[in-house]
Amino acid sequence: MARAGPRRSTGNGRSRTDAATRDPVPERLLRVATKLFADRGFEGTSVQELVQAAGLTKGAMYHYFSSKDDLLYEIYARVLRLQMERLESIASSAAALIERVHAAAADVVVTSIENLDDTKIFWRSMHQLNPDKQKTVRAERRRYHERFRAMLQEGQESGLFRDDVPADLVIDFYFGAVHHLGMWYRQDKPLKAGDVGRYFADLLIASLRPER
Repeated sequence: MARAGPRRSTGNGRSRTDAATRDPVPERLLRVATKLFADRGFEGTSVQELVQAAGLTKGAMYHYFSSKDDLLYEIYARVLRLQMERLESIASSAAALIERVHAAAADVVVTSIENLDDTKIFWRSMHQLNPDKQKTVRAERRRYHERFRAMLQEGQESGLFRDDVPADLVIDFYFGAVHHLGMWYRQDKPLKAGDVGRYFADLLIASLRPER
């Protein structure tokens, strides 16, 4: 994970950032790493190639990231943090439960598509992370799923959703489809992220309604 290193002064009162882009160094490294990992693969990209493409030294990279592993982890972790923050906001709102579930279901699709390169790279290369980082990612993703599942269980207990299918199975079914987005979705498709999110959420809600 990116380390919160101190910002050094350039002598003119500004923090040290890329003079051309004004991007903070960690963001620049993550942007470059995302592109290189997508083009060449995680194993096929060396640290030297990373820092050269970012216009940095290895020392500058190691100031923020202790290894190439850390970059791969952070590429996905930042997306997961965003999704968790948005889910908490949706789940704790005053909207009706069915509206919250629909909004959360659509949001995870939209944010996954908006960060499609990040998620594709991670799923392709997660097995190359060290075991501790793999365990951390699984725990964070499980926390997201448990928060989502709590809304489903609330709907089942109230009779709003059918209760003949375990909530855990609904979670596995839905997020399996979300994780598969990187296999078929293309930015040049007529369907935009919001459309896909809405359709996915509509299908989920329809499948949860009790049979009459």
